[in-house]
Amino acid sequence: MKILIADDHELFLKGLEFILSDFADNMSFVSARNYGDIRDILSRERDFDLILTDLAMPGGNWLEEIGHIHQAVPETPIIILSAVFDKGIVQKTIESGVSGYIPKTASNAVMLSAIHLVLSGGMYIPPELLQDEDTDKMPALKEAEIHLPEEADGKPTLTPRQIDVLKLIAKGESNKQIAYELGLTEGTVKLHVTAILKLLNVYNRTGAVIEATKRGILAS
Repeated sequence: MKILIADDHELFLKGLEFILSDFADNMSFVSARNYGDIRDILSRERDFDLILTDLAMPGGNWLEEIGHIHQAVPETPIIILSAVFDKGIVQKTIESGVSGYIPKTASNAVMLSAIHLVLSGGMYIPPELLQDEDTDKMPALKEAEIHLPEEADGKPTLTPRQIDVLKLIAKGESNKQIAYELGLTEGTVKLHVTAILKLLNVYNRTGAVIEATKRGILAS
């Protein structure tokens, strides 16, 4: 797995590499210290599985730069790892194509769990950002607040649209392909994937298909 990590503090970069070193086999890291570095790196290589970047860095306006990164590598999930914790800013990053926003105060376990979720095609938003009335004024965050319907016995169940998404996941389709086929935005597909993983209590797309088959949601 190849990850581009960007932060203007070298100590934090090294700590992040250490935390992620056991995340998967054959991990490799490319480091950037500012937005200029990111632009240079992406001009030479784009085969990254994940981009983890700080928000407030030298070399450019963060909103413009995040948009440029997403345009350069639209298939690569981007996670913001930042000390900035503002609902309006998080909203704007989601609108720019970001798949996750992790506060730097998050524990290592939360960080790794969020990365797992994003790499499985979901979207990670800190739960505390979804527990305020102001969220109603911010469409992207409001959409991220997934309400889980329940069966008669009180257990959550998948919606018809989530089942549609799950069937296409089982066919091996990407979020982009699913979005096109179902007439959804890619961000909405990510939110459905997040809900599916949560409802089925699994950690990745393969696990979701296996568990759904066991439950009879998908034909075996």
